[in-house]
Amino acid sequence: MATKEKIVAAVDIGTTKIVSLVGRLNEQGKLEVLGISQTPSKGVKRGVVLNIEETVNAIQTTSSDAIAQSEIKFNEVFVGIAGQHIKSVKNRGYINRDSYDDEISRNDLQNLIDDMHKIPVDVGEEILHVLPQSYIVDNETGVKNPVGMFGKRLEANFHIVIGQISSARNIEKCINRVGLDVKQLVLEPLASSAAVLTDDEKEAGVALVDIGGGTTDVAVYYDDVIRHTAVIPFGGNVITRDIKEGCAILQRQAESLKVQFGSALGDLAQEDKVVTIPGISGREPKEISFRSLAFIIQSRMEEIIDAVSFEIENSGYMDKLSAGIVLTGGGSMLKHLNQLVKFKTGMDVRLGFPGEMLAVDSADEINQPMFSTSVGLLLKGLEYYEKEEEMIIKQPLEEEEPEPQEELVEEKKNRIGMKKGKVMEKVRDALTIIFDDNDVKME
Repeated sequence: MATKEKIVAAVDIGTTKIVSLVGRLNEQGKLEVLGISQTPSKGVKRGVVLNIEETVNAIQTTSSDAIAQSEIKFNEVFVGIAGQHIKSVKNRGYINRDSYDDEISRNDLQNLIDDMHKIPVDVGEEILHVLPQSYIVDNETGVKNPVGMFGKRLEANFHIVIGQISSARNIEKCINRVGLDVKQLVLEPLASSAAVLTDDEKEAGVALVDIGGGTTDVAVYYDDVIRHTAVIPFGGNVITRDIKEGCAILQRQAESLKVQFGSALGDLAQEDKVVTIPGISGREPKEISFRSLAFIIQSRMEEIIDAVSFEIENSGYMDKLSAGIVLTGGGSMLKHLNQLVKFKTGMDVRLGFPGEMLAVDSADEINQPMFSTSVGLLLKGLEYYEKEEEMIIKQPLEEEEPEPQEELVEEKKNRIGMKKGKVMEKVRDALTIIFDDNDVKME
């Protein structure tokens, strides 16, 4: 399989970190990460690039490190996109085919998708993804893959992801400035889903919740189909800011407190334990109790969970998610967060790691919830190349094969004609000689 040899590179531009990584599919069908580098992100806020220069410098640093580690020079990258401007809509399209006797082909499906890219959107927006949900062939509903079926009218329901043109162009500009090309912009919750969710979960019904630094991404799956996507414009950074303001300490101190001693459930935190924070510029040190810290975190985390619940209800699949919620992203590693989400939503909850898709050698370093989107971008890249190769292989077979056959038939006809002509000439020559000889004898 050609895809196994394909090298894929990705850049995950997050609010707190920028990650560049290179990978390939090994012989066991697992993703082998050949190089990975991360650096703090300063030019991005809530998933949107606000400072081009700082973002370019961070991408330059990480991509150079990834190239050095993997010893592979790459030119094309798959890049994640998120932010408050992302929205999704549903639409239905159809095509009427020429004949009942022809099988439905991949080209017919592609024509439907291409038509969806032409639907009107608001000024300043563009379509990022067109995701088929189900097909209808001659009023036969619920068809998952109509290729090979017979039918005249082909319809499909689509989930369409829309984003701002300016945001996408800013990302592309940053990537281009370091000498790379954007092969595809991938919606981050789709990338995280590819890395974290199992096929069984997607079939049973599941909501992926990726809690990042600046955004919380939501993707709802049911019956193996994406049903809803959303980007909530706050994540772990708002919790850090609340701790900073509530305890009157520095940002970096607040982040350390959250990671080392934070809990999402105030009632489970130890009341008698305190942590001492050094005072600013020689001032008196501060003592902060674990319980006070936990209640600050819990109040903000409950707001995020409420926003997630609202999005899941909007999808219309709240009561059908048998697999519940899968939490991933850096913000999901808060202590007792699973219990809080389960208490607030009443659903089953698990923490999602990207290790299931990773080769054994890569698993230890990268098998962290904070790298779910990064690993997912590589998986989406492999998927993209596989589809691209399928189209290239199948296109010539469909279009070019009949032509040589026709040419061969013509050539054969010409050869037969030429042979016939030569035989007739020989016959004429022989008869001429015979008649000439007879004439001589008779004289």
